[in-house]
Amino acid sequence: MASAATARIRAAVIGTGAIVTGSHLPALRDHADRVELVAAVDVDEDRLDTFRATAAETAGFTVAGYPDVAAMLKAERPDLVLIGTPPSLHREQTVAALTAGAWVLCEKPLCLTLAEYDEIAAAETEAGGPYASVVFQHRYGSGAVHAQDLLTTGALGRPLVAHCQTTWHRDTAYYAVPWRGRWGSEGGGPSMGHGIHQMDLLLHLLGDWTEIRGMAGRLVHDVESEDVSTALVRFANGAMATVVNSVLSPDEVSRIRIDCADATVELTHLYGHRNDDWVYTPAPHVRDEPARQERWRTPAADLPSSHAAQLTGLLDAMRDGVRPPGSGPDARRTLEFIAALYKAAFTGQPVHAGEIAPGDPYYDAMHGNHPEWAPKAPQATNVAKKES
Repeated sequence: MASAATARIRAAVIGTGAIVTGSHLPALRDHADRVELVAAVDVDEDRLDTFRATAAETAGFTVAGYPDVAAMLKAERPDLVLIGTPPSLHREQTVAALTAGAWVLCEKPLCLTLAEYDEIAAAETEAGGPYASVVFQHRYGSGAVHAQDLLTTGALGRPLVAHCQTTWHRDTAYYAVPWRGRWGSEGGGPSMGHGIHQMDLLLHLLGDWTEIRGMAGRLVHDVESEDVSTALVRFANGAMATVVNSVLSPDEVSRIRIDCADATVELTHLYGHRNDDWVYTPAPHVRDEPARQERWRTPAADLPSSHAAQLTGLLDAMRDGVRPPGSGPDARRTLEFIAALYKAAFTGQPVHAGEIAPGDPYYDAMHGNHPEWAPKAPQATNVAKKES
């Protein structure tokens, strides 16, 4: 990694589709004083060329193009790799980058199973990196930072009841993309691909979970995975929560609400939040305490949740040689939560934190080989030979 105080971090992107062009490239441009995009990988030559031209025009980056990850890593030796490919490729590409000595920022989900996550963790170097982080941009931004501080310091009183809602709408054309809605390529349905952001933020705000009970269904879409899931959750601090993930909801919203002893904090948005999206409502017994309520107000500086906000923390961690936020056991907790949601939904039994370990079918596959949810094996066809 660049060692001189004035040297920029050399970054590469794997995948040049909408998420990389629309979110990662602007984030890199916003940090152009600290990081330089030097390479991009894509199997689609036209898309790669379009991205390289866009990077040059909008950010002033001179980007070398590669069709192959291994060739790029060998030739460029980047310090940082940002991954925006379909989920089934994340584990392999993340491990390759870590092995080559690069830090990683990968789109969600970082991988498809807990077994894959532990393989990634084994490829990390604990003594100063490199480390792999997953994009959970809703943790970042001034509103989320402020809310977590209030909750963890007890400024709102003890957390009691919470609700986490990701109710979006996706049509049949969305699932016409071959890798969507399939366990082997996406890892799951809205629990894995959509609600993961709000569930991660809920865990970021409330801390460790201890027990989950769940339900899941295919109510509309003809897919392998679910199109709706619900859960009841108990946290280590005693709080209880409901969770809803849906791609069947015409009125789209992302919402987290936490009722504490002294106030309710509520976040309502869709794909990103600002300070004004966070609302604090005092309990009756503290409505006459204006000084206390003043502390609850969101900060004057308004930093939206974004890839750029998360990249700031990652670059700081690289500079300091420490594990970045959104990585390690903290990020694994979110993936374990989703695996537990699926296990609880498919088995009809409560699942406790730490229960899904090697040897458990839900450690190696989010569907847990459940006969009603696991992918159906192709039917063998026996063709009888006719006697001549």
